[in-house]
Amino acid sequence: MKYSNNYIFYPDNRALELAIANSIGMLSEELAESARPDTKVTVADNFLHTRGNFEQHRFSSNILETTREALESALTEEYRELDPAGWASTQISLGNILGALGQQLRDVELYEKAIQCFNNALEVYNQEEHPLDWASTQYNMGTAMQALGRQESDSKLLKASIDAYTNALLKWTREKMPFEWASTMHQLGATFHAYGKLLKGNRNYQKSVVAYKNALAELDADNYAFELAATHNNRGAVLNHLGESEGNPERLEEAIRSYETGLIVIMEQQLPFHLAVICRVNKATAQNVLAELTNDAVLAEEVADEFELIIECFPHVLQPLCLKHCEEQLKKAQSLVKALGGNG
Repeated sequence: MKYSNNYIFYPDNRALELAIANSIGMLSEELAESARPDTKVTVADNFLHTRGNFEQHRFSSNILETTREALESALTEEYRELDPAGWASTQISLGNILGALGQQLRDVELYEKAIQCFNNALEVYNQEEHPLDWASTQYNMGTAMQALGRQESDSKLLKASIDAYTNALLKWTREKMPFEWASTMHQLGATFHAYGKLLKGNRNYQKSVVAYKNALAELDADNYAFELAATHNNRGAVLNHLGESEGNPERLEEAIRSYETGLIVIMEQQLPFHLAVICRVNKATAQNVLAELTNDAVLAEEVADEFELIIECFPHVLQPLCLKHCEEQLKKAQSLVKALGGNG
């Protein structure tokens, strides 16, 4: 079946930002200085947290190729013999930077090189002697596989991503590493969602819902406001698709509540305003599906009003494809009102 379109948020990639920060010392002073974004003039970034798993905000995007070259030059056999752990850490940094370049360029080969870097690191970071480094590497590899699997609609890569995240959870336990555990649960939720869309199966959607629910157990608005909002929003997205797949109004109502909770967190914690708009788009889309499923003319009229408001008031914060989506949803709601004999 064809599912309705919705939008998910991607948490900060802390491993990528750490990789760049650790690599800057290898660059000349001039190149290192150019890595810092110009913050003298603040320009709203209305794509923030929506580009993908390898988005980063602390450094200029043009630093990626330079740091890649520096890291590749450093990874000699001599370095591996003298300092195996340092060599493995450098492989991880390179893997994350290659992943960011792969996402930026939609380049399969760069993603594959990133995954190979993580596999190289695992030759040193074994589960017994380096349990936390091993878990971190598994998590990073899972993220690269998820990103490439999404891009290429590759179910095998998404399954491998699930396996890597599951491996990470063997050492990143909730008791000892609560934030890392929650982050992995969030990513499992995202991967099961993508996997479910490819396999057209409710079981993976259900696993996604559970994984997101697990993540919510360790996230709070004071310390992890964005991660909390993203998890509610993304959980709403998978519930939306599960409701469509099952033809189940209760799932859609649960999706709407999840979006509403995410929206409250965004507004109360003063997160970037465009996130609130996207969350509203998601909520109205789910309501549109619910109105159609239940033949609810009143709800359809409310949805049409909401999309009219979004298009009129917030066009500057909508990506072009999202604006097109809103226009299509508006027409759908108006048609439904007319078909059901409402006031449209």
